[in-house]
Amino acid sequence: MNSFTEENYLKAIYKLTEQSVGNVTTNAIAEVMNTKAASVTDMVKKLADKKLVNYAKYQGVSLTKKGEDIAIQIIRKHRLWEFFLVNKLNFKWDEVHDIAEELEHINSSALIDRLDEFLGYPKYDPHGDPIPSKNGIFSANNFYKLLKLNEGDSGKVAGVCDHSNTFLQYLEKQKLGLGTSVYLTEKNEYDQSVVITTTDGRVLFLSKEVANNILIAK
Repeated sequence: MNSFTEENYLKAIYKLTEQSVGNVTTNAIAEVMNTKAASVTDMVKKLADKKLVNYAKYQGVSLTKKGEDIAIQIIRKHRLWEFFLVNKLNFKWDEVHDIAEELEHINSSALIDRLDEFLGYPKYDPHGDPIPSKNGIFSANNFYKLLKLNEGDSGKVAGVCDHSNTFLQYLEKQKLGLGTSVYLTEKNEYDQSVVITTTDGRVLFLSKEVANNILIAK
């Protein structure tokens, strides 16, 4: 059985691998894990001994099939717990990350399978991120960044790229939660800001940064 710290490293390496081409550097891992590069090297060597990562000095880190499978299952647990907390216990979407960080380390596959069934096998978590199936399969999505839409396009808010509490609270304040229908009224060439209209008639002015972090299902 792997420690919480080892599982967190595997999850971090998996997410960094999604964002980069080639192996992940120890410096990148150190930044995500908020620790020193020397500590990362020690942990990576430990994970390599367990055949969970491939590691060679100056060549970076990659997950083995075994390490990747563990990382995906941790992500599955995290996102199922987030869905449960929001949809069954009425937490807000900016309140669940830290709680799910603790719950994701519960090591009972029977519990997680029951949870998945109880929730109706959800495909996406409260932030629009795909929940992998028991077999590690992620649902494909056809989401577009609001910033990339053209004037006249419409759709529903389906997810976010920025999971920070401040961003989620901002969207909550603007009443732009998941499922909100929006219509792109105007794109400003000067600063890339956009104007959207919601189905309840609200007109909102959003900055380039905000529009770039909202995902839309057309």
